[in-house]
Amino acid sequence: MSRSYEDIPLTPISDTPSTVNMTGLWRVFRPVVDLDKCRKCTLCWKFCPDAAIELVDGKPNIDLRYCKGCGICANECPAECIIMVKEEAE
Repeated sequence: MSRSYEDIPLTPISDTPSTVNMTGLWRVFRPVVDLDKCRKCTLCWKFCPDAAIELVDGKPNIDLRYCKGCGICANECPAECIIMVKEEAE
């Protein structure tokens, strides 16, 4: 049985993409990339929910202004070249 959009309950969503809202201050952990180990698979870029990763010559460059520190990039990396490091207090 197929459901129509009218059968799906409403959920709160934002009409503003994460690339407009600088959410990096929410972070407790930040990703650190070992570019020498990177295989250029682009999985980190593909799965980043906040579009905080830009690919430069196929390798990830993480924009910490937008990264919330969720760790999805580190979990998806088959080369294990991304680790999550606790943020230091300023």
